Amino acid sequence: MESKIIIPAPDPLALPAPYWLFLTLLVLTFLLHIIAMNFMFGSGILAFIAYQKSKSEEVFGRIYESIVKKIPTLMAATITLGVAPLLFLQVLYGQFFYTSSLIIAWPWFFVLIFLVLAYYGFYSVAFSTHKKSNLMGWILIFSVVLVFVIGFIYSNNLTLMETPQQYAVKYHEDPSGMNLNLEDPTLIPRFLHFLLASLAVGGLFIGTIGLYNWEKDNAYAKTILTFGGKWFNYSTMAQFIVGTWFMMSLPRESIRLFMGRDLTGTLSLTIGVIGAAIAIIIMSKALKSDDPRSGFKKAAWLTGLVVALMTVIREIVRESYLKTFYISHNFDVDTQWGILIIFLVSFAGGVWLWIKMLRVYFKETATT
Repeated sequence: MESKIIIPAPDPLALPAPYWLFLTLLVLTFLLHIIAMNFMFGSGILAFIAYQKSKSEEVFGRIYESIVKKIPTLMAATITLGVAPLLFLQVLYGQFFYTSSLIIAWPWFFVLIFLVLAYYGFYSVAFSTHKKSNLMGWILIFSVVLVFVIGFIYSNNLTLMETPQQYAVKYHEDPSGMNLNLEDPTLIPRFLHFLLASLAVGGLFIGTIGLYNWEKDNAYAKTILTFGGKWFNYSTMAQFIVGTWFMMSLPRESIRLFMGRDLTGTLSLTIGVIGAAIAIIIMSKALKSDDPRSGFKKAAWLTGLVVALMTVIREIVRESYLKTFYISHNFDVDTQWGILIIFLVSFAGGVWLWIKMLRVYFKETATT
């Protein structure tokens, strides 16, 4: 028997600002969140790799200690910067997001528990006086695995959110809420796409530690910069394979958007792919030179552009999935200009302050 597609009605309250502004803020704030998250998760994985390598190479013990000190701060930034995009998502896609969250209620509930445990784990390693002990190594990998699981649950929720035709099917599989969206063909490549991006951007974060230590300890700075740069290259090269898999797993109508049917989508994908390839080439050349700093910076800025374009692509894919069930111009809008202006000024100031804090953070936490 064919299941009915049942979607709750959207919130009847009018939007307090134009739809396009909410959409722009969703994309922008998600970009900030995903950068912080990639820094945190990628650094966690690479810290564990450095921990393992420290057993045979002493310098990696220093790299490991330098990285783990920074992970709690990155975790806090990830959580803080994740609030805004989640709120904007609920404003624009609330009837879909709330429904999918209820269908996978128990895994979604455990996200909070896993997050707290991971946070405590990272903190215990960062402030331990015995960071290199076997116990701290196990706590670190346990925390990384918890973040891995959180990301996987998020991927399940967001893929289910975008497929309302699966709501009734999933609900009836287990009305208690012990569900995941494992049958979705995009789930695994989407999640691997996120994992590799975290490794690549995490590598850039670790390399940046080297940039700020260059004048202080040239040999060590070059070692950590090379370590981060190599993992950036490895992950980005693998991304071409996983990214192609992810693209091919999308519905045909969504794929066509990036093959000329949608100008923004086509240009974003084309520039993103070319930009990633150029970043690999620049990084490879930089790592072979005596002073890789200039090339590293160029590759990092180029990657920032690629990540921004991928964020736009993510939103285009979501809209292509929901276009049958969701009409953006149907929203009532009652713009509250006073509050809107205060918000935009505060938001711009917050972003400026965040950038300033990052600069101070790297300078003040240069490895000793």
